[in-house]
Amino acid sequence: MPPESADAPCPRCEGRGWVLEPDGSAGTASPCSCRNAREVELRLERAGIPPRYLRKTLQNFNAESPSGADSLWQAKELSLQYVRDFLTSSGGFVETGLLFTGPPGGGKTHLAVGVLRALIERYAVRGRFVDFTDLVYQIQSTFDAGSEESKDQVLSPIIEAEVLVLDELGAQRSTPFVNDMLYLVLNKRYARCLPTIFTTNHPIGEPERTRDQSPDRPPAHQSSEVIPLTQRIPVRLVSRLYEMARMIELPVKDFRHEVQAGPIRV
Repeated sequence: MPPESADAPCPRCEGRGWVLEPDGSAGTASPCSCRNAREVELRLERAGIPPRYLRKTLQNFNAESPSGADSLWQAKELSLQYVRDFLTSSGGFVETGLLFTGPPGGGKTHLAVGVLRALIERYAVRGRFVDFTDLVYQIQSTFDAGSEESKDQVLSPIIEAEVLVLDELGAQRSTPFVNDMLYLVLNKRYARCLPTIFTTNHPIGEPERTRDQSPDRPPAHQSSEVIPLTQRIPVRLVSRLYEMARMIELPVKDFRHEVQAGPIRV
């Protein structure tokens, strides 16, 4: 017998989602066990996770890195712990999110998506993934005369999501419009006690200088393009981040360059 297709209807309910249980009369309809799995898949689809990250989980996160294995293992364990502790003793969800910081290619988005997937699968939360630069462009497009969406239609699902992943914080150049949009999202989620998971390539504070380092010259090990987050978003919002999220640093080299693009071994 050929293997059953992943898209084949459930053999128990034949895809209806309900099972008719005999009760001596017309029968009683009860939810089929396949409904939970289907609802999880629908929640994952609605979360807006980019195709490249759809299969990223905490379990398949590679914490092996020549430049920072200890940091990666710690980041992975802290992410798993966050998922385990997400449900509070009172039956609600935690209010604090996570803030993944580190250079590009260190695995921040993988971990953020892994946490989001785990929360959707384990607690059936309404999750949402959004790249901040894409969000800014999407909001700007609503100002066009022929736009089919309003600003509120774009922002409402993001503000109201039970868990939000806001990727690439600080990637968009600071402007009054960008700052206003970011403040609106963060302030409303903060007021509603909704956890947000952030990723950013920018250090939260000023990059450290060595004792002999001139203030006008970056350290030898540091790129001149390293810009603190306080120069990308208002200081008041950076201050709010400390209250909204627990910071997890990934001070490692670009994993894509260091491991995935390494020399071919024969």
